[in-house]
Amino acid sequence: MAMAMNNLGLEEARRLAASGSRVRTFGLFINGEWVDGNAGELINLSNPANRQTLAHIQAGDATDVDRAVRAAHGAFPLWARTFPTERQRILLEIAQRLRRRLTEFAMFETLNNGKPIGEALLDVAGSIAQFEFFAGAPAFLRGELLDFPHASALVHREPIGVVAQIIPWNVPLQMAAAKLAPALAAGCTVVLKPAETVCLSVMEFVREIDDLLPPGVLNVVTGYGATVGEPLVTHPLVRKVAFTGSRETARKIMRNASVNIIPQTLELGGKSANIVCQDADLNAAAESVVMTTVFNKGEVCLAGSRVFAHRKIHDELLDRIGARLASVRQGDPVDPATQLGAQASLAQFEKVNSYIELGRLEGAHATYGGGRAIVSGLENGLFIQPTIFTGVRNSMRIAQEEIFGPVTGILAWDDEAELLKDVNSSPYGLGGGLWTRDLARAHRISRGMETGTVWVNRYYNMQPGMPIGGYKQSGFGRENCLETLNHYTHSKCVVINLAEGELGVFSH
Repeated sequence: MAMAMNNLGLEEARRLAASGSRVRTFGLFINGEWVDGNAGELINLSNPANRQTLAHIQAGDATDVDRAVRAAHGAFPLWARTFPTERQRILLEIAQRLRRRLTEFAMFETLNNGKPIGEALLDVAGSIAQFEFFAGAPAFLRGELLDFPHASALVHREPIGVVAQIIPWNVPLQMAAAKLAPALAAGCTVVLKPAETVCLSVMEFVREIDDLLPPGVLNVVTGYGATVGEPLVTHPLVRKVAFTGSRETARKIMRNASVNIIPQTLELGGKSANIVCQDADLNAAAESVVMTTVFNKGEVCLAGSRVFAHRKIHDELLDRIGARLASVRQGDPVDPATQLGAQASLAQFEKVNSYIELGRLEGAHATYGGGRAIVSGLENGLFIQPTIFTGVRNSMRIAQEEIFGPVTGILAWDDEAELLKDVNSSPYGLGGGLWTRDLARAHRISRGMETGTVWVNRYYNMQPGMPIGGYKQSGFGRENCLETLNHYTHSKCVVINLAEGELGVFSH
């Protein structure tokens, strides 16, 4: 993942923004049709950079959820038996439609989420990659044969059924792709619940592909967690839940899923450690610290928001971080030159600011940033300065709790054993980084880190097919890889007896 330049010009971006800002109203997508919600209530989607309304979505309820789940249940038997090459064709066509409108979908993401358009283009490209990767998967959903002297065991791998998928607001289109692609490839049918604050790109995406899938295979119900999420997860016809979001919501989902004893895959928060050793490339390490601070405004679960800097290079690293922070271009997310946009919602803006104030109260020092940013022409926008705290102790709340904003803490270390103790002294274990030229140290420390992903000498070094998922309270299950298909299928063992006649256990 890189802060890459793109070829989108400012005038073209403004034209796309004007088109994308046209206020739309979306229905629920159930059984192949766009329909109004049962309650007749709407939720506003807004642009966090200027606080203007972008769209209206339905506030669904339990009645809508029941209709959607029953549609998915009815469509499942036929979709599960669809020939693998047909599912492959559909997934590739979905990718093609995204590619043809890549800049449009990126602008939808930017307008509703506040992220810079350059980053949104990367998100859409990542979404395309998900569908292309899993398009090749249906033909490889194979069972196995176990041979024994007097029996053969056939192990079939079958789609699990109706899947409830609940996605967050920080990278909505990419999260939709990461959930939908493997589920559809496996032969499952889906009821998708996007975030009620940021889902413009997802709704436009579903509108774009609404003719591709048989009715009922994909259903979308928008609304609040209590009125849509809970009845969806507890519905007796739902066979699995896939969720990305906060620990607090995950606990509710696990309790609700226990009603019908169905499996879940959960990709939750993080407080990832980014470790800089004394022999590190300090320029590259400083760049990574700034990148993980500002990328997607810090609204990334994998962000390296705890930087452990060896004491010998601590001050020098901090100086290099400051030099790079000074060049970060914060401004209108629509402008292709912008590198730091607006927080996705007022609630998130207020949460991040409260953590900045908490950091000061805990005794940390905001060496860089530390408050609201004012962007000319967007004075009402939800912008926050990229903030680097020094003097951070691992026991502080700003070092233990996920802030989900452009805020990073720097912690000094001397001893490797104590370092790993502090790194692992966290409820989270999603990602991490390590900067060293010593190969043995790289292996030793990465093995000692209790986390699902460790990037050595390049943070956010995402590769196709690499598993993404957490340790501890960062969740369980893996996405982005062939292992994901195991979460959407289950195995059935059929044992064929090859020996004729009775066993003779009851003979005289």
